[in-house]
Amino acid sequence: MKETKTVSGTPEARAAMHEMMAAFEAFKGANDARLDEIEKKASADALLEEKVARIDQAVAQAQARMDRALSESRRPMLGAELPAVVAAPEAKAAWDGYMKSGQAHGLELKAGLSSASNSAGYVVPPETERAIERRLMAGSPMREIATVRTVGSGVFRKPVSTAGVTAGWVAETAARPETDPATLALLEFSSADLYACPAATQSLLDDALIDLDEWLAAEVEDAFAAQETAAFVSGDGVNKPKGFLAYANAAEGTQTWGQIGTVASGAAGGFATTNPADKLIDLIYAPKAQYRPNGRFVMNRRTVSTVRKFKDADGNYIWSPATRPGETASLLGYPVTEIETMPDIGANSLSIAFGDFARGYLIVDRAGVRVLRDPYSAKPYVLFYTTKRVGGGVQNFDAIKLMKFAAS
Repeated sequence: MKETKTVSGTPEARAAMHEMMAAFEAFKGANDARLDEIEKKASADALLEEKVARIDQAVAQAQARMDRALSESRRPMLGAELPAVVAAPEAKAAWDGYMKSGQAHGLELKAGLSSASNSAGYVVPPETERAIERRLMAGSPMREIATVRTVGSGVFRKPVSTAGVTAGWVAETAARPETDPATLALLEFSSADLYACPAATQSLLDDALIDLDEWLAAEVEDAFAAQETAAFVSGDGVNKPKGFLAYANAAEGTQTWGQIGTVASGAAGGFATTNPADKLIDLIYAPKAQYRPNGRFVMNRRTVSTVRKFKDADGNYIWSPATRPGETASLLGYPVTEIETMPDIGANSLSIAFGDFARGYLIVDRAGVRVLRDPYSAKPYVLFYTTKRVGGGVQNFDAIKLMKFAAS
């Protein structure tokens, strides 16, 4: 039994749906006849070819009418409250219109709230924001290994327990003294403006084949990724994320909450001359057991070049290349992430990090990317002042450990 599916919406939408289905049934019949004739005669009659083309055009027109009717049925009535999210095709058309000619109808304007800034911009559609995020994920190594959270406010606050509830053993009839409560601390991750200003010619924008979402994402990718990565590693937290190397540090076992533990390399400004790999093993076992299963090394390529030469006691290299596509090289069995902004090996440098970065470092993305079109400042080029708000910092000081290149 043939199943007939109906479409919800206005009577016009349902009528267009039935018209499209009828036209498609006619198209299938005519096309089947054309294929039969080709099979028998090696060619089809010109009139039949023309009939199939005519019905095919009718199907396309019916489909367009149905789409238009459904779109109109989703529009709010005059005086009604506008929906929170514009329909995807309409949002895409509005966004393309703004990018190409500056027409801003249907876009959400976001103005700077700071008294020191009068900047404004239009919020990009979700598709464009996802394209930017996707490219940043590929271009920024820290985004691949850290936890990334999208928030709706400028500051993300996270309470953490720095000391758990205490417990103790007592006899069956002994008194139960009150135990100390948990100690809580409030971590704050503020979002700061990250901006880029790609330029394009009007001819490029008018090109019907160009995907403006991907073009914008590709243009800001390198600039955003480079600035982000540097901040996530060593940023001072002033109008930028705070990098994990910018926090106070102390020798492992002596650090307090808010400090990151360090393991000495065994020599000033380098590795010990004998058994240098032993200090890397010490670094692996500096975090508690729960952080080692997802642990990884972070260093730049020059440091990788150094440790790649090390061997274990059995003469085996401790560095191993990736064995299949998509994997990364490993060091003592743990993956290695190369981040170029990590410092080179030097006196008292913190050139190698190890730990569970997903649990240790938090990246905060403020929802919404803004774009301000500027066709005046650099004629004949059109500038797109693109702003994204990003924050970040260490959320678990026990999950990340550093190697300090010092004798002790």
